[in-house]
Amino acid sequence: MEAGQEQRAEQREALGDKEIRRIVVDSIEEYGRQQAEEKEPAARAELSEERRRREQLEKRLNELVEENGRHRKLAEQAERHAAIKSELQRLGVKKVDLAFRVVKEEIVRGEDGELYGRGDQGQAGLEEFLGRFLRENPEFLPARMAGGSGASGGQRAEAEEGAMDLNRIRPGMTPEEKERARKEIVRLAGSELKGWV
Repeated sequence: MEAGQEQRAEQREALGDKEIRRIVVDSIEEYGRQQAEEKEPAARAELSEERRRREQLEKRLNELVEENGRHRKLAEQAERHAAIKSELQRLGVKKVDLAFRVVKEEIVRGEDGELYGRGDQGQAGLEEFLGRFLRENPEFLPARMAGGSGASGGQRAEAEEGAMDLNRIRPGMTPEEKERARKEIVRLAGSELKGWV
């Protein structure tokens, strides 16, 4: 036994403390490498899953931004339509929806946030544009009564005196004749509608 112990003691001395430390350090490093290699697939999978979740969040965020833009556009359009209808009512238009359908595409919001109408005479504010439209198209306004309970027959005869025979409508009419024909059509339509109301 003494010989075996002596032999081991000699070996230890030969290797020395430095050598033993080197073996222990190498063994620990090897163990660490093995552990890292075993964990690497899991780490890759975790990174891949994290990337997939981030891409999903980015996609959803983009969808929300687009949806918000659509809602904002619809809200602006609804506000614009309400402002146009309100102004038409204020100006005395009785068939607001009909007049609105005619003018809505010509009215836009300016960079300053105000509503403007685009017409043959250029851009004008909402009130001015609609006022001009109604002067050019008085049929959207209520008919003006020529008489009342105290009106004399002379006024009615005077109004009918400017009447035009609708059979005389033809191509090549002068602007004055066209205007008289238009007024006569409006007058007749107004009198016919009174029976329905």
